[in-house]
Amino acid sequence: MALVVGIAGGTASGKTTVARKVHEAMETSGVSFIDQDSYYRDLAHLTHEERREVNFDHPDAFDTELLVAHLKALKAGRAVDKPVYDYVESTRTARTTPVHPAELILIEGILVLHMEPLRKELDVRIFVETEDDVRIIRRLTRDIKERGRDFDHVVSQYFRHVRPMHMAFIEPSKRWADIVVPHGGNNDIAIDMLVGALKSRLLKRR
Repeated sequence: MALVVGIAGGTASGKTTVARKVHEAMETSGVSFIDQDSYYRDLAHLTHEERREVNFDHPDAFDTELLVAHLKALKAGRAVDKPVYDYVESTRTARTTPVHPAELILIEGILVLHMEPLRKELDVRIFVETEDDVRIIRRLTRDIKERGRDFDHVVSQYFRHVRPMHMAFIEPSKRWADIVVPHGGNNDIAIDMLVGALKSRLLKRR
């Protein structure tokens, strides 16, 4: 049976960096990786302007049923075709990415610990914590450079959607965490300790 590790935290907190460093450190083990962002609902039926106004930080923005189904398939030893999401257009593309089963499954996303059906599938629950000012600067930079947003839109979205959803859903989900990693992906000491714990658990399962 695979060991499933969920990595949650606020937007731009360093979740992906933590997942990547764990992945690299576990190179001797088979690792599958799923990002919750790939499971945004397809908004192709909306206009481009309407998509820009969608609250992407709300639980309803995600196709959680598909995500949980894919996670269960991986745990059962079956490969899945993960959706590919276009962040510039806010729609799913026609392409998919194959994800193969492995003894360690990493899943990261802002609401990984909030979604109960998803949380029930996790063996280890991680929350990545980073100061709010650092996160908003990172998000500004990312959304402008990589996702075709402008400054005013990012700031407006932050106050209308991102911050309220963080306070309502993401921050409270920290109570479900087994481990809290402060200072995001730069906390190599915490990540080293996490990797050591995961290696120990995997050895016990073999």
